[in-house]
Amino acid sequence: MVARRRADGTRPAAAEPDASGAGTGAGRLASVLRPVRAGNGFEETLEQVLQLLRLGLVPPGGRLPSERELAQHLRISRVTLRDVLKVLQEQGMVESRRGRYGGTFVLPRSGVLDGSDELRRRVAAVDVEDTLRFREVLETGAAGLCAAGLEPEGAARLREALHATRGARLEDYRRQDTLLHLTLAELSGSASLAARYAAVRATLNELLDCIPLLVRNLEHSQRQHAAVVEAVLDRDADAARETMREHCCGTAALLRGFLA
Repeated sequence: MVARRRADGTRPAAAEPDASGAGTGAGRLASVLRPVRAGNGFEETLEQVLQLLRLGLVPPGGRLPSERELAQHLRISRVTLRDVLKVLQEQGMVESRRGRYGGTFVLPRSGVLDGSDELRRRVAAVDVEDTLRFREVLETGAAGLCAAGLEPEGAARLREALHATRGARLEDYRRQDTLLHLTLAELSGSASLAARYAAVRATLNELLDCIPLLVRNLEHSQRQHAAVVEAVLDRDADAARETMREHCCGTAALLRGFLA
């Protein structure tokens, strides 16, 4: 089709195609992506890129914005972004192509993360946001109480639980992770808190079992576990609560990204 001429007789320049091939220009990106906060860079980046895919802003076969553009919008390093893209490749959600017309391309949706009846059943049966908020309240409270009144016997139990997570095989990590958090709840000194946490953790594990175990995330979680335990052993209640809150936010970001 011939472009219409302007009043001065000239034709307007043809619009250049968007780099993604999907209409995700800078304005659209700015409305979807937000700067990632310090503390859970990998998890929050993964959450946002998954949101970009699930919103359909880049259709199957479309190309994601360049690493440089994504990193600038998210205000993260390209190393963190590449770790996230690697995870998405492993999950069969994107593929990387080299060459002049290369980049990261979105693959058709398939598999457990998008089509599983079991996944849909679990998510439909749970108020995810309520579960995550309640979990954060219980966990931060337990960490603060532990730091304020931990006995020597309790300190030994806590060290043992942390050590078990460090030596856990990948397939056993989530169980050992659960036991560490339950130990913190039990050592809070509140039987009611421990009972409520056990219930909410069971619900949380139902959701966690729907998403893949990501080595990068587990390594980060392990560092946070160690920081929480260290703060508790140092009797620093404020640091224990804040570190646990950051840890809970990281898990929440992963779940929102995969389950939204």
